[in-house]
Amino acid sequence: MSEAGRVPSPATPLVVAAAEPEERKGKEPEREKLPPIVSAGAGATAGLDRGAKGQISTFSSFISAVSPKKEAAENRSSPAHLVFPNIKNVRDQPPICLDVRQKQRVSMDASSSEMKAPVLPEPILPIQPKTMKDFQEDVEKVKSSGDWKAVHDFYLTTFDSFPELNAAFKKDATASFNTIEDSGINAKFVNAVYDTLLNTPQDIQKTVLKGIINSLLREWKGPRTKDDLRAYFILLQNPQFNNTSTYVIYAHLLRQIATLVEADHHFLVHWFKKLSQKRFKQLVERLLQFISLRLFPAKPEEFPPITKCSWWIPSAAKVLALLNTANNLVHLPLIPYTDFYNSTLDHIDLMEEYHTWQNFGNSHSRFSFCQYPFVISIAAKKIIIQRDSEQQMINIARQSLVDKVSRRQRPDMNMLFLNMKVRRTHLVSDSLDELTRKRADLKKKLKVTFVGEAGLDMGGLTKEWFLLLIRQIFHPDYGMFTYHKDSHCHWFSSFKCDNYSEFRLVGILMGLAVYNSITLDIRFPPCCYKKLLSPPIIPSDQNIPVGICSVTVDDLCQIMPELAHGLSELLSHEGNVEEDFYSTFQVFQEEFGIIKSYNLKPGGDKISVTNQNRKEYVQLYTDFLLNKSIYKQFAAFYYGFHSVCASNALMLLRPEEVEILVCGSPDLDMHALQRSTQYDGYAKTDLTIKYFWDVVLGFPLDLQKKLLHFTTGSDRVPVGGMADLNFKISKNETSTNWLPVAHTCFNQLCLPPYKSKKDLKQKLIIGISNSEGFGLE
Repeated sequence: MSEAGRVPSPATPLVVAAAEPEERKGKEPEREKLPPIVSAGAGATAGLDRGAKGQISTFSSFISAVSPKKEAAENRSSPAHLVFPNIKNVRDQPPICLDVRQKQRVSMDASSSEMKAPVLPEPILPIQPKTMKDFQEDVEKVKSSGDWKAVHDFYLTTFDSFPELNAAFKKDATASFNTIEDSGINAKFVNAVYDTLLNTPQDIQKTVLKGIINSLLREWKGPRTKDDLRAYFILLQNPQFNNTSTYVIYAHLLRQIATLVEADHHFLVHWFKKLSQKRFKQLVERLLQFISLRLFPAKPEEFPPITKCSWWIPSAAKVLALLNTANNLVHLPLIPYTDFYNSTLDHIDLMEEYHTWQNFGNSHSRFSFCQYPFVISIAAKKIIIQRDSEQQMINIARQSLVDKVSRRQRPDMNMLFLNMKVRRTHLVSDSLDELTRKRADLKKKLKVTFVGEAGLDMGGLTKEWFLLLIRQIFHPDYGMFTYHKDSHCHWFSSFKCDNYSEFRLVGILMGLAVYNSITLDIRFPPCCYKKLLSPPIIPSDQNIPVGICSVTVDDLCQIMPELAHGLSELLSHEGNVEEDFYSTFQVFQEEFGIIKSYNLKPGGDKISVTNQNRKEYVQLYTDFLLNKSIYKQFAAFYYGFHSVCASNALMLLRPEEVEILVCGSPDLDMHALQRSTQYDGYAKTDLTIKYFWDVVLGFPLDLQKKLLHFTTGSDRVPVGGMADLNFKISKNETSTNWLPVAHTCFNQLCLPPYKSKKDLKQKLIIGISNSEGFGLE
């Protein structure tokens, strides 16, 4: 008989001994053939062991070994225990196999709805114990009688095995397992049972946990049936797993789900996306909390030794990946992608994680959170990118120094920087010439000098150079970009030209901004950043097209909403499309006053748009506008950006996150700005400063954005938040009749000592509303 172990319930610990199965005979299930994970040397991630060697213990032996040092004390403090039958010779579970691809974002590819279910044995289900109405009536009776027996019997029977779970919650016990879109589970019944569970006596809650343990043990004894996936789907929603005392059971449930074959994962992904927003978010938050508390446990003695549970976090990360994939499959995601961020990871050694991913990304032997980038916050990713950039800068500068010394030349400090010398009167041409000549120095620290002007670049001149250059390039008269007033964004001009080097310059500027932590006031649509990551690494084969991605009418709507609306009307038109629209597979564009036509497909001018081919027409039209018509312009832009930001760290980013790195976040927190503001000539207790913050905090959002744009050159916030702005208010010893003045290169506001709040508010609104600033329009 194995040594008794400890599996605590939310209230009272459980003494878990093992039950006794027969020795498994016959052919092992295919998932047992998965390659084992090889534990590697200790990493720097707090609380996550990477040094355990040898095989992972069996479920039963693992449970029996939990917290042996606490056993005597817990036995004295726990008057009642549940004892499970002993199990002998339970075979080892197959170790988790991480689906990791080197230098490639890890996520499950969405399967088609037509994907057929794997051929599995048909289960024989027990008779459904109660309907939802019966269960709710039993719960109501408890309120008057206080007798929980009927409810206890329901939980005892339902959670005793996977077949019982299916019998209780399947909509139709005779329904075949033939769809990937519908789990066949009565979700309302499941929710009602779990919502009631937390309000039941402790003996009922312990009964449920006991049943789950027996079910998980029993699952690895025999071949999987069609309904096992439903059971996993149901058990994963159990709110008892919010409690750390159930984490041992929860970990084994996650592990069994993580080690399912890919076809089974596809089913789960499509079922997850059918959950309500509330239940889906609860699943995600539960998993994130599980990871956080395993990394930084409040009471380390609550958990087994690290050497025995190094697979906990990889298992949870894999299940989170399924949920993330499900969220991305939905047209309108159930929760924002930021809800998958785990802020706890901001406090681990991120570069250790990054280097582990770089060195072992294609191996099953090492786990890194970079294999699951959706859990890493944008702030943490920025740290990784910055440190990776800094290391590249150091390496380039060191190589330059070594080259100088090897040629017996005197080293010059300027060789350590990307030195830009430009004339204000020839800003674009000088910048283009300098960046072309110094292409090998792009990854050095940027320093800018304006010809004929004294001064050292301590950051202000660099920011001014970015602001002035972006302002000039995006001016409508320059013709490189078209500003769309309806969407308030810029898009690439489709005009043909002989030289696309200036588009490459814009890409380099964006890359340098990310590389040097400068926030740019650029308004590109989200589609632009999706194209910028297509692919995230420059392909070695120059014949492979870049900047081409799958686009839809929704992408077009972000740039040209009126045109997108017209195409949507075409798709939903109920009449005769050919007669009512009289269109062909052609696009007409004006170029320098001349109307030119382009066929969307060979012979497109002779192919009418009909009810049958209108979807193809809309797709080709959208692809032409967002991909084909601007391919050369965007390819130059793409190569410019990646010539600076050629880093595998880009593969960790979503398109939305690239936009935030380049342009900052639109979410303003003026209270955070107030807390981080520095003062020169003023104290935060001065009356003028008090007036200022009373006025600003009372501003509507549009005026707050105008103030930020007036003082910093952008109405968006850096990734690090308001504190990263280094915002300063200086005292301007001038007449109070003067308006405030801003130095955008230093994020500085010069404020006269206004005597009243009314006067300050009036002057501030005039100043921020009538200043040209560095806007792009």
